[in-house]
Amino acid sequence: MTTRVFIADDHAIVREGLRRVLAGAEGFEVTGEAGDGHGALAAVRAGGFDVLLLDLSMPGRGGVELVRQVKGERPELRVLVLSMHDEQQYAVRAIRAGASGYLAKDTAPAQLVSAIRRIAGGGLFITPGVAEALALDLQAPAAADLPHKRLSDREFDVLLRLAGGESVSAIAEALHLSVKTVSTHKTNILEKMGAASLADLVRYALVHKLVEKPE
Repeated sequence: MTTRVFIADDHAIVREGLRRVLAGAEGFEVTGEAGDGHGALAAVRAGGFDVLLLDLSMPGRGGVELVRQVKGERPELRVLVLSMHDEQQYAVRAIRAGASGYLAKDTAPAQLVSAIRRIAGGGLFITPGVAEALALDLQAPAAADLPHKRLSDREFDVLLRLAGGESVSAIAEALHLSVKTVSTHKTNILEKMGAASLADLVRYALVHKLVEKPE
């Protein structure tokens, strides 16, 4: 039985690499690709594939919000999230939103093929690191009270970008949002987290290992 796969990633070279990996494995057919969240959502609505390979950081509507919307539109669709972000920062949110698996983009091709086969068969594919993060999230109720847990998926994305050193204008461009919208997210983040400044957010993100400490 052939598994039909749709690839959504904003980098053409990544999409081509994924196509090549799947072309070299038995039982897969790539039915199409999209370079942004809007294209991915349009494809989901059109249907015709079994597994969506979804980059978490595409322009426009993206991130965990997009996973949630995809599953809302097509609950039966299997979604494998691919990301350059550290798995523990996004994986729990992505799985809770309905993703069937989460893989870092530097994963070996054989593991990618294995992950797609597993989720196409109705299973979940999570690495030991993601399993640990999920377990900790369930076993530590106190962690739910951490300020960053109060943020929406979009706000969490903006928080990580701000803490990583991106400017409001750069975030707006990357997410295809207006500067005003990103500024509003920033204001809401500061309020929800009880932070007085961007410096406070950066310190928080470093302490809670949401971003890596610069060399």
